[in-house]
Amino acid sequence: MKSKQIFNSILAVLFVFPLMGTFAQQAANSGSIEVITTFDYPGTGNSTLPQKINERGDVVGVFLSNGVTRAFVRFSDGSFSAPIVDPNDTVGFTEGRGINNSRTVNGDYVGSDGNLHGFVLSSGTFTDFNFPGALQTTLLSINDLGDFTGDFDDGSGIFQAWVSVGGTITSFSVPGALSTFAYEMTNSTELVVGYYIDSSGILHGYYRDANGALHFPIDPSGSVATILFGLNDRNWVVGRYADSSGVTHGLFFVPPNSFFTFDYPGSTFTSLNGINATGVICGRYVDASGTHGFLARVRGTPPTTPAGTQMKANVSRPLVTPLDLSPSAWGGAVPAR
Repeated sequence: MKSKQIFNSILAVLFVFPLMGTFAQQAANSGSIEVITTFDYPGTGNSTLPQKINERGDVVGVFLSNGVTRAFVRFSDGSFSAPIVDPNDTVGFTEGRGINNSRTVNGDYVGSDGNLHGFVLSSGTFTDFNFPGALQTTLLSINDLGDFTGDFDDGSGIFQAWVSVGGTITSFSVPGALSTFAYEMTNSTELVVGYYIDSSGILHGYYRDANGALHFPIDPSGSVATILFGLNDRNWVVGRYADSSGVTHGLFFVPPNSFFTFDYPGSTFTSLNGINATGVICGRYVDASGTHGFLARVRGTPPTTPAGTQMKANVSRPLVTPLDLSPSAWGGAVPAR
């Protein structure tokens, strides 16, 4: 699929949802999201799943091809790296999850033991990173200070979130959760966003503030499954949520209590996965030909007052496909993408 310029301004719908706590930054009165371009990792039949974007516009992600999972970087000039494969990957599974402005990449791979292990890739050198004493470790982001977020499984099958700040590791979990995942942390304020699976198997967003307090659940109105994937130093948060009709929407969350949705035109599945300080978003959508990456840009500042009826670029209602609500379909015991 060729990259193409699409300048469809998507107006937002706002859902007010009461949350505990506040963020220091409030938003102004209006804003929109515009798609800049779409892209696919080169090759026939690849599924392209962008994960994070740095301030330079470089995107780290995952592509799937014939049952094999590989990491990649799409550079800001539109070129792609060769497939990124951890040298200890023996089963065809390496994921790129985080990238900072130095183009240091982190992620995870499956080794010969059949378990997930974290890695950091810097200047062409791979370094393993495993949470102390854990059976499985994932790395899901890296910031410009070299701080990480991720998850670990101590052998119980329950993933717990963790952050590494200045070399000090802190783990945490949402009380009563089956698993908790930490997806990204800001450079400046140590705010963390992610999602958790509750005791009924339902996914909800959360954030952890600079004091270590957890704020949850974060769910827009009508959501039956919510994931928060990324944020920037303006405390703008992106993710996705599913509704009961079988549609998955891109989610833009403006703390403490505002949401609006973004649907890629004609698609019933949209995911917003990363956002940088300039408001450029990386994400993916699904259509009849497969799963594709895209870049979008926030224009203005997202609203914090009710925005009225939702408006979309695609005026015809897309075909709704049945939604698999099981945790395994949205990440299960492995972090969602």
